[in-house]
Amino acid sequence: MTKQGKASVSEETFAEFLASQGMLESCEDHAMAARMKTSRRQLDRLLDPAVPSVTLDILRRAASAVGRTLRIELV
Repeated sequence: MTKQGKASVSEETFAEFLASQGMLESCEDHAMAARMKTSRRQLDRLLDPAVPSVTLDILRRAASAVGRTLRIELV
């Protein structure tokens, strides 16, 4: 008869696990695109400073996805 030991519980968070696997940024980007109800490709365009053609709608959805509102002022 063999003696079974208790399984060890990791103190590592899921985010730390994803980071150690090199997948954290990709997962965060995918989740952000899903919250914005858009594609990952559209999110990449939004985050690329070399792409000037970002619409107000996508900026509004990005703000909403992170719990903020978009406000544009002409002064």
